[in-house]
This record gives sequence, structure tokens and C-alpha cells, in this order.
Amino acid sequence: MYDINDIQNAVKDVILEMQNDIRENNGEIKVGVSQRHVHLSQEDLETLFGKGYELTVKKYLMGREYASDEFVTLVGPSLKSIEKVRVLGPVRKHTQVEISRTDTFVLKVSPPVRPSGDIKGSASLVLVGPKGTVYLKEGVIIANRHIHLTPEYAEKQGIKDNDYVDVEIEGIKPTRFYDVQVRVRDDFNVEMHIDTDDANSAALKNGARVQIIRK
Repeated sequence: MYDINDIQNAVKDVILEMQNDIRENNGEIKVGVSQRHVHLSQEDLETLFGKGYELTVKKYLMGREYASDEFVTLVGPSLKSIEKVRVLGPVRKHTQVEISRTDTFVLKVSPPVRPSGDIKGSASLVLVGPKGTVYLKEGVIIANRHIHLTPEYAEKQGIKDNDYVDVEIEGIKPTRFYDVQVRVRDDFNVEMHIDTDDANSAALKNGARVQIIRK
């Protein structure tokens, strides 16, 4: 004998999957709003948290990347600071700090808008942890708007790695983001990443749907 609740839940799951397929076929993707955060090298991690320290996983985000339970404080040249900035793992070759334009007014720094990993000649500041401090000569950026795609999704949409597309946002503050970089990798989720300033400007929240407009 079938349980009516099990049947209803199964039907809901099928309908949701069908809706997601329709959205993906139409070029709709989910939005992920990225808060300020830090990626650390192993050397800087140990300076800030102690010799041999390892990050603790709080939540996996995409592929190998995860939000950790560790936080640092950012200190700008005017000694203004932002506390409780989360560290994302795993460790990287070079330390990188990603902040929003609004954060720059607090810290009094002028980072460039860059893709993740492009830190040469970027802004500097000081990182403070429970065991030490790191003077970061470069590595502070405002992350560019970008889209993560799986190879399957990219092929379906006729998009290649490092292409640039426009993104249409409907809703109470409709707008369009131009020249959004696309990155394609098999461990990615299908998701557009923007910072809190961009999200607020278009009244977007985590999980909102936006439309890819191919050039």
C-alpha cells in the first residue's frame, strides 16, 4: 500500500526537476551572492593560526572549495578594520582577499576588479589572526562578475571557457550585467557569482534566477 505523502513528495521532486530542466534549456542559471572572504596560502595560514594548523570544513561550496570555521580581521592603511572575515579552503599557492567596493570605503584601499587568481599589482592590507599577523603586499581584489558552468551545460548553450556573456535580471529592479566571464570545469555547479554590492543593486538574493544572453 502506497503512502500518499511519499507519492506527493515524489511528484513534487519530478516537477521541480522538470522546471529546472526548462530553465536551464532557456539559459537560466542560479545566483550565488559572495560575501567578503579570504583564501590563504599554507605559509600565511600557519602565521595567522599556528604552526601545522589545518582549516576545518564548515560547508562545501563547489568542487573542493569550502567555507571554513576560521575567521580573520582585515586592517587597512588607516587602521580601520573589518572583523570576522571568513576563510575559504583549501589553501592556495597565494593568499587572496576578495572584498566589495563598499568595503573599500571602510578599509581605505583601492583594489582592482579582477578574476580570481589575478592578483599581480593589486592592493595591500594586513591580515590579523589569533596567532599572528600577515602584511599582504598584494592580493586584495574586487572579484569580477563570473559564471561557473559544467562542461555539459556549456556545450548545451554553445558557450566555451573564458567566453563573455551578458546577463539579464528581471524583477523589481530589472537590469543587465555586461561582459560576465564564464569559467567551465567539471567540478563546478551551474551558478553565477556576484558580490553583495551587485546583488543589492539588482535586488538579488541567493538562489535567484537570471538569464544568460549570448553575445
